[in-house]
Amino acid sequence: MKSAKTSEKKEESRNWLQLPRDVMFLIFTKLGAISILYSAQSVCSSWRNFSKESDLFRSIDFRNPWEFLDENVIDVKKLAKEAVVRSDRKLIEISLEDFCTDDLLDYIVEKSSNSIKCLRLLFCDEVSITSLIEFVRKNSLLEEFELCHSPCSGELIEELGRTCLQLKCFRLSCVAFRFMRVESDEEAFAIAEFMTQLRRLQLFGNKLTNNGLEAILDECTHLEYLDLRRCFNVDLRGDLEKKCVERVKTVRFPNDLCDDYEYELVE
Repeated sequence: MKSAKTSEKKEESRNWLQLPRDVMFLIFTKLGAISILYSAQSVCSSWRNFSKESDLFRSIDFRNPWEFLDENVIDVKKLAKEAVVRSDRKLIEISLEDFCTDDLLDYIVEKSSNSIKCLRLLFCDEVSITSLIEFVRKNSLLEEFELCHSPCSGELIEELGRTCLQLKCFRLSCVAFRFMRVESDEEAFAIAEFMTQLRRLQLFGNKLTNNGLEAILDECTHLEYLDLRRCFNVDLRGDLEKKCVERVKTVRFPNDLCDDYEYELVE
């Protein structure tokens, strides 16, 4: 019978760096692109080699990068470009926060080979509508597109609707001021005209009015989820609220709570 001491010694001598490939893949996937490039690949040569596996970079999430990185020390754009290169044209999903520029977006287009199905940009005010339109034209397989406090226009929405016929989810988040209202249905009318295939639509803090909402409800007949939180120009008194409930399975209304909103609220 083996003693407890012998068992402990074997446990101590086990090489935890030589894990089965499927276990390694699971660990690295959980870590994500930032942690792989910034720390995990430096553990040892075997981990460095494994960190070059292109399948690890099919989904690249650079949201809130400053939680892990010191912006005064790390060139986060360079890190993001390295992640895109390692995807080896298999990139499916990419999320960027705060640091995306036209140059970086053009680089992603060049290296992704029309493979991307999901783009999320958060607080990326340095990227231009022109570059976003070019990105859309080169990535016609997009199924999900999100802009949070990032540039948008009716022209961009039109290009998305015309080019990306498989687009099912569009999320647009803006700053909303309850007592300083500016009305605009440009984006809502563009959605109604060119995104009739949508299943999920978020217009958080949008400037649309009842006219824009009516157009969306009339034309986007496949909608299953509609988020209108903080859309303070919308007045749901009368038949409009009833119309929302009858035509869309799940509706979040302008004054609904935002406690499950996944990003930091900008007041």
